[in-house]
Amino acid sequence: MPKTKVTSKFQVTIPKEVREKVGVRPGEIVSVESVSEEEIIVRRFRRVKDPLKVLVGETPSVRHVPAEEFEEEAETR
Repeated sequence: MPKTKVTSKFQVTIPKEVREKVGVRPGEIVSVESVSEEEIIVRRFRRVKDPLKVLVGETPSVRHVPAEEFEEEAETR
């Protein structure tokens, strides 16, 4: 199991073996969570090439909704 040291600024370097295994790159965002006094979990966020496709879907809807109708529906919720 790779080990690393916490710096005086509380920074940690992800060991090369782990970086290569998960494919993490500089600039990526990770979350850090405490599980117990002895365990910390570092999770990376999945990279998405086209986030709009994830949010909207692969194929656009065939139903046309006028902006006014959409706004009225949103206001009633």
